[in-house]
Amino acid sequence: MTQPQLNEFIPPPECPVFEPSWEEFADPFAYINKIRPIAEKTGICKVRPPPEWQPPFACDVDRLQFTPRIQRLNELEAQTRVKLNFLDQIAKFWELQGCTLKIPHVERKILDLYQLNKLVNEEGGFDAVCRERRWTKISVKMGYAPGKAIGSHLRAHYERILYPYNLFQTGASLLVLIELSLTLLQWCSNHQQKYFKYENANGDKEYTPHDLPQRQSVQPQETCSIARRAKRMRSERGCVKTEPEEDCEMRPNLRRRMGMYVAKPEPVEVKQEPVKHEDPTYDKETVLNKTDKPVMNKVDQYMCLVCGSGSAEDRLLLCDGCDDSYHTFCLIPPLHDVPKGDWRCPKCLAQECGKPAVAFGFEQASRNYTLQTFGDMADSFKSDYFNMPVHMVPTELVEKEFWRLVSTIEEDVTVEYGADIASKEFGSGFPVKNSPMEIPPEDEDYLRSGWNLNNMPVLDASVLTHVTADICGMKLPWLYVGMCFSSFCWHIEDHWSYSINYLHWGEPKTWYGAPGYAAEQLEAVMKKLAPELFESQPDLLHQLVTIMNPNTLMNNGVPIYRTNQCAGEFVITFPRAYHSGFNQGFNFAEAVNFCTMDWMPIGRKCVEHYRQLSRYCVFSHDEMVYNMALKADAMDVDLASAVHKDMTVMIQEEEELRKKVNKMGVVQSQQVHFDLLPDEERQCCKCRTTCYLSGITCPCSPGKLVCLHHAQDLCSCPPSNHTLHYKLTLAELYPMMAAVKLRAESYKDWLCNVQDILEPTQSKKRGLEELHSLVEQAEAKQFPQSELVDQLRKVTSEADKCALMAQQLLNGRRQTRYRSGGGKSQSQNELTVEELRSFVRQLDNLPCNIRQAPLLKDLLTRVDDFQQCSDRLLSDESPSPAELQDLLDVSLGLDVELPQLPLLRERLEQARWLEAVQQASSRPDNLCLDTMRRLIDQGVGLAPHSSVERAMARLQELLTVSEQWEERALSLMDARPYHCIETLEVALQEVENIPAYLPNCLQLKDVVIKAKKWLHEAEALQLGGRIPVLDSLSELVLRAEGIPVRLDPLSRLEALVVDVQAWKESAAKTFLVKNSPYSLLEVLCPRCDVGTGPQRMKSKRAKEAPQAGKRGSTKLDSLSDVERALSESKDSASAMATLAEVRQKEMEMLLALRASNESKFLPAENCCALSVCVCHKAPLGAMVQCELCREAFHCTCVTTSEDLQHGQAWLCPFCQRSRKPPLDRVLPLLASLQRIRVRLPEGDALRFLIERTVRWQHRAFIIFCFIFLQGRHWSKMSSPLTQEINGSSFYIEQLSVPLQGLGPELEELMVEGFLLQVTLPETEQLYRYFLYKLAPPPSNSAPSGKSTEQDQQHHQDKAKKSPKRTCSPTNTLSDPVPSDSEEDYSLCAAPWCREPEGDEVNWVQCDGNCNQWFHQICVGLSAEQAEKEDYICISCTQPDYDRGE
Repeated sequence: MTQPQLNEFIPPPECPVFEPSWEEFADPFAYINKIRPIAEKTGICKVRPPPEWQPPFACDVDRLQFTPRIQRLNELEAQTRVKLNFLDQIAKFWELQGCTLKIPHVERKILDLYQLNKLVNEEGGFDAVCRERRWTKISVKMGYAPGKAIGSHLRAHYERILYPYNLFQTGASLLVLIELSLTLLQWCSNHQQKYFKYENANGDKEYTPHDLPQRQSVQPQETCSIARRAKRMRSERGCVKTEPEEDCEMRPNLRRRMGMYVAKPEPVEVKQEPVKHEDPTYDKETVLNKTDKPVMNKVDQYMCLVCGSGSAEDRLLLCDGCDDSYHTFCLIPPLHDVPKGDWRCPKCLAQECGKPAVAFGFEQASRNYTLQTFGDMADSFKSDYFNMPVHMVPTELVEKEFWRLVSTIEEDVTVEYGADIASKEFGSGFPVKNSPMEIPPEDEDYLRSGWNLNNMPVLDASVLTHVTADICGMKLPWLYVGMCFSSFCWHIEDHWSYSINYLHWGEPKTWYGAPGYAAEQLEAVMKKLAPELFESQPDLLHQLVTIMNPNTLMNNGVPIYRTNQCAGEFVITFPRAYHSGFNQGFNFAEAVNFCTMDWMPIGRKCVEHYRQLSRYCVFSHDEMVYNMALKADAMDVDLASAVHKDMTVMIQEEEELRKKVNKMGVVQSQQVHFDLLPDEERQCCKCRTTCYLSGITCPCSPGKLVCLHHAQDLCSCPPSNHTLHYKLTLAELYPMMAAVKLRAESYKDWLCNVQDILEPTQSKKRGLEELHSLVEQAEAKQFPQSELVDQLRKVTSEADKCALMAQQLLNGRRQTRYRSGGGKSQSQNELTVEELRSFVRQLDNLPCNIRQAPLLKDLLTRVDDFQQCSDRLLSDESPSPAELQDLLDVSLGLDVELPQLPLLRERLEQARWLEAVQQASSRPDNLCLDTMRRLIDQGVGLAPHSSVERAMARLQELLTVSEQWEERALSLMDARPYHCIETLEVALQEVENIPAYLPNCLQLKDVVIKAKKWLHEAEALQLGGRIPVLDSLSELVLRAEGIPVRLDPLSRLEALVVDVQAWKESAAKTFLVKNSPYSLLEVLCPRCDVGTGPQRMKSKRAKEAPQAGKRGSTKLDSLSDVERALSESKDSASAMATLAEVRQKEMEMLLALRASNESKFLPAENCCALSVCVCHKAPLGAMVQCELCREAFHCTCVTTSEDLQHGQAWLCPFCQRSRKPPLDRVLPLLASLQRIRVRLPEGDALRFLIERTVRWQHRAFIIFCFIFLQGRHWSKMSSPLTQEINGSSFYIEQLSVPLQGLGPELEELMVEGFLLQVTLPETEQLYRYFLYKLAPPPSNSAPSGKSTEQDQQHHQDKAKKSPKRTCSPTNTLSDPVPSDSEEDYSLCAAPWCREPEGDEVNWVQCDGNCNQWFHQICVGLSAEQAEKEDYICISCTQPDYDRGE
């Protein structure tokens, strides 16, 4: 949108436009009263009738002839007219001086002399501006750019054109003027040639005066001969003709809307031609010598006032004003020729310029027009001006051009306006009765229409009906024929009444209006901006001759509104609303005034305003009120109330004024019928108000009358000479007011009741029965038929209908309802919500209460609550399903058709689905793929909604991503070969942000966690050189089988496990007998369950043992306890300590068991109470006794070796636990376990067994040495073969070593020898020795004894050959010096050295840190293994191993 240019007209805002319906259009005043609260805020409004309302144009076109007004556009605008008046005065001044005013150009623009003069005066005058050098400042204020020396040009123009005029305006004496003339003569002689060259060079424009007084000599033609004011104006016009010199202010106002017209003054013609510029050395005497004409005697008496000479009579001029004489060459400037016309001397010139300005008014055209000729002229003007067809010129262009033209002084555009044409003479544009034009039957309705402007002023609701005179323009319409740019100036209607204007046909009429409350503000702004006009014409705004740009008024705070009135449209102006406008082109309009009841106080205020302005009244307001009071009995009740209020003010004011004049001393009175007098004879000579109730006269001034307000201004006579003329006495006025009041209050109670009913509050509504009572009362008392009565009847009828309908609804709605199977409420005759609302609104609008209303209101309230909740939930992006369901449950109780129900059901499904999605999304651990697919399938069937679509999109995207990652995770886990853990970790980082339960991804994550844990544990197994435990190793390998990840240490661990399993199998084959009930660990460890109990009891104890261990027990009561302790041991040293503890416990328990079992067979024991053998029966018959536990067994219950020789120990099934392999088969097992480098309980047990065996061998060796070196002989004890205990006889088949013959140390040594699960020759030798010493065999077994002796001898010899060894501290034997042959095996570092003998003994050196030497047989190595593999001894592989003794 383009920005408006500087000073370009900006249209004000539009006024309201109303389009009434046919019902509203039927009553004009009712509709105007309806729109008044809105329209009076803008002052004007536009009303478009219904399209079908098209009254015929009934004016007699052929008979209509009129003389239009001439309007020069730039003279209309107030500020422009001020400038023109000023230029006319300047031009007149210079014209009387014999010069022509030429307005110079400055910067290619015409110099604004008015603004220049005004600014110089504001700055202190010409001298002050020159002295203080303010010309540049003035040039800037005038809009010129600084820095171009414009100030010097302005000074020169001011000094040349304006300065002399201002000197005349100061009122200097003639002497000063003569001195000034001499000065000007010298100045002109020196500078005139230069300035004229300057003027011609700049193309100055010659100014033509507007000659306003001459143009205004033409008076307007009076056409309305029937108006009362027209008669007064004709008489006044006659006075104007007879007294042309009458002052403008003393002459009465002429026709309404025409402004003030003055008689033509004597024309002042300046005959003098412009001065020719001659040589400045002009000589007066030369002129005298050239004079050849004879001198007239009559001239002898005239002398030149300048030079005082009477010579050169042909050059002596006589002033036409004062008859003073001047030589032409003495004048300033000098004249070359004698003027042919009138001439004024300098003195008369000052008087002429000092005359007051003439009042401005329009002049009449010199020709009459018909509509045809005027239209041709108007269309031709517009098409020529805009250079386009009239119908193509935009209204906006015409509007801007109009305001441009009225604001310029450079362009003089003149138009004509046929205004204020009396319709009584030429006929109205609307159909009227008794018209010469025939009205078709179909148009007869327009004859009676209230919008017919001939009918509107005299309708019953218009108070102008009570004004008896037919006032042109007020009660009788005026016609207006316009052309382009013809305008009507700012004005308000007479008596501040309403006006209505109808445009019959033609181009639009543009209106501008200001509201009534801004009237005084508009007047103040115009007086402020154009004070010169109001100084000469104080009532300028009442003359309809001045306009001002609406933008100027708006810029000064005046609210202005506009509208374009098209053909067929009404424009209404409201009381005291200033309005103006112009015509867009040729058109025909009609206007009239009207007044309603609300205007009456405004009208009285207007009369008071007119009194202050001394302005004529068009009619007497008091007379109108009096005429209305005379018809009080038949008066409209509402009008009677308004008249009573106005009449009260009138009578009170009249009473106060009469009291005032009575106090002044006016005692004479006389009754006068003022209504019989012409308006001219009853006007106050002071304020020109039309008197009606009273007036004052004086005999000294016959025909002179004043109102009571100006009683002191009548004359100088004493008040006692004055006479009060009155229409009615106060005693007569009061009954009239009482009659009006009686009419207004005759049915006051009835009216109050009706008004209370028709305008009720909700708390004061009455019952329907009271309405019926009031209608009957109005009919019975025959109150006037008014709108109120009709409204009461209408309201009562509507209330009856509503009550009947409400009762039918309440009676029938339940009967027509039924419930469908789904619980949905259906109704065959359900009301819609709007129908119910409309009906309840109708009930609320009823001015009475009906019984059924509360029930229906309650239903509507619940429906409204339902709809509000529905709207709130439906507008919510994510409503709560619970709220939706509750709302649907509420709808079941509403017997109304609810259009929101389908939407609510849809939103309920959507909300439930969204809630399910939200719940699933809030718990991503449970949001599986099946859940997402199920939700998506459910969402597809839902109604479309943005929230659903967004959730669907998110869900679908999540499902797609989840499926892709599930497949990828599965493929990563199923890949062969397995992926490395780094690859899986990268994949898991990407899948962490997916908010869903992905089993495969979680499984992959678990796999990675397990793999990390496994790798950590695998790394920790051998951290710091530690040897892993078999259980941990086996567990790791077993766990690795379920981890689909490439684990680099797994192959090495699996190989270790395989090696360990192979070792265990080899050890089991070595130690365990076939179908042995014992495990390898049970065989290798010391016994925890010493005794002869059944195996099931041992199993039970073994099962209970872990539970006891879990309870924190540290006892080693079972094999499981021992196994757990070995597994939890940190190193071999702690494992050895645990096994040593078990060995000690084993020895204690076994020795106690031996003593217990041995005591069973004492004679004191009761044989029947004994329980022996595996059968737990009493001893009987052949028995066999275990050498270890000393328990007796029936020979039939146990299996004894048939080849058991004498001297061999028999062990029971409980004590014979393994094969007891020889030591040389056991040592390679330990060596192979060391190479595997894995700790297991069986290995620790085997190591402890070997160490225990070596220790036992050492002890046995010491015992043997002690026995043989001391030569100690023990006493022999016989062991009974047969015993009898309390009558029960049994016998032991084989011999046993008796306990009585052994000491504790020897018994412990022998018992431990039997406990060792390794076959040692020392064990058998020691047993045989004890057996033969303590229980010698029978005689037939001598060889056996010999053999024993040989064995003993062998051991004795071996002891003698044994090398030097470290002995126990208890050993008291002396250590012989070793020989060379003994040096071979004395260097073996194995604690269990077997001391091999022979020609070749193979050795092996430890490849660890110790570098010690070992016999290969002692460490279980073959010659091939020693060559191919490195050997590291147990001391280097297990630093914590205590070699010990």
